[in-house]
Amino acid sequence: MRGKFDVSSDQPDPTRRLLLRSGGALCALTCMKASSETKRFEWKRIDPESAGFARELPEQLDQGVASGALTNLHAVIIVRHGNLVVERYYKGQDESWGQPFREVTFNADTLHDIRSITKSIVSLLYGIALSEGKVPGVETPIANVFTAYPELVKDERKRHIKIVHALTMTMGLEWNEDLPIDDPRNSQMALEASQDRYRYLLTQRAVANPGEKWQYCGGATEILGHLIARGTGMPILEYARKKLFLPLGIENVVWNKGDHDEEAAAWGLRMRPLDLARIGQLVLQRGEWNGARIVPANWLTESMIPRVDGWPDLRYGYQWHLFPTPSGSLAYWGLGLGGQRLVISPERESVSVIHMGNYYRADQVELSFAVRKLINAATR
Repeated sequence: MRGKFDVSSDQPDPTRRLLLRSGGALCALTCMKASSETKRFEWKRIDPESAGFARELPEQLDQGVASGALTNLHAVIIVRHGNLVVERYYKGQDESWGQPFREVTFNADTLHDIRSITKSIVSLLYGIALSEGKVPGVETPIANVFTAYPELVKDERKRHIKIVHALTMTMGLEWNEDLPIDDPRNSQMALEASQDRYRYLLTQRAVANPGEKWQYCGGATEILGHLIARGTGMPILEYARKKLFLPLGIENVVWNKGDHDEEAAAWGLRMRPLDLARIGQLVLQRGEWNGARIVPANWLTESMIPRVDGWPDLRYGYQWHLFPTPSGSLAYWGLGLGGQRLVISPERESVSVIHMGNYYRADQVELSFAVRKLINAATR
C-alpha cells in the first residue's frame, strides 16, 4: 500500500539525454515576472565606513581584479544591518551548466549560476513545504516513500536511510563527485544520464551506516527536490516562486533542467547577485520579511545545527555548510562550484555574495578565499 508521500509511480522520461558531458546543457529558461501586487524592494544604500568596513574596500576589490589577484571575479555584494554596503560588478568569462558564454560584462541585472548554493535554497523550500504538511517528516524512512525500489528494504543499512540523512548528506551510499564533470564516472553526471535517477542513487552500494559519515552527494538534494515537487503538486520552480521568490520581490530567475524534465535541485539555479543577497538576509532575519513569516523559524534553527563534519574546517547541517568562528558562533555558508559563495554571519549581522567564473581551476577555493580574506580584513 502506498503512503501519502509515496512517489514510486513517478518515473522520469528516458527519451532525452544530458548534454553536459559534451560541453552543453539542456536548460529550461524559465523567467519569472512578479505580479503587479508584488511590492518592489530596494536596498537602502550606505557607505562602507558607516557600516563598519574600511572605506577603501570597494577600491581594494577593483585593484584585486585589475592586478589579476582576484582572478575572474564577477560580482561582490555585501549587506550589513540590512543595508547595501558594497556592490561591485566586473567583466569575465562565464558559463551556464557547462555551456560557455563569451566574455560577460556583469551588472545588477545579470543572472549568474549559483551552482550548489541551490542546495541551500532547496532546504528552505523543504522546510516551508514541511510546515504545510506536503512533504515527509525528517524521520521518515526513504524506503517508505520510494516503495517501488525493493532494494531499500532488502539491504539492512539502506532500510534505515531517512529523510534527515538526505538533508545532511549522510545516507551512507557510495558516491563520488570529485571527478571532472565530463568523466562518466562522476556520480552526479551518471545520475543525470540514467533512465531513473532515483533508482540510480538508491541502488548505490551502502558503504556506511546512515548518519555515520558525511559524503557530498547532489543526488540527496535531488531526492528532496523531487519530494517537494510531488508533495506540492507543482514543479519546484513554481512552488519556489509562490512561497519564496515572489514574497521577497525576486522577479527573475532561471532554474535549469536536467535530462528528466525536473529542475535540477542540486545545482540548477541562476539568480541576480542582489536577489541572492535577499535570500541571505531572509535567513539572517530568522525567516521573516517585511513582517511576514516566509520560512519557519524552527526549521532554520534545525538547519543550522552542526550535525556532521563536512569539508575541512566546516560542519554540515540541513544542506548548509557551517563555519565555526573564533568567538564560538557559526557563520552559514552556501557554496557553489567555481567560487559561488553566500555567507551569512549572524555575529556580524552581514550577508556577502561572491560570484566567480573559475569552474575548472584547481585553485578555485583559494581564489574565493582571497576575496573573503579581503572582506574580513576590512571588517571593523
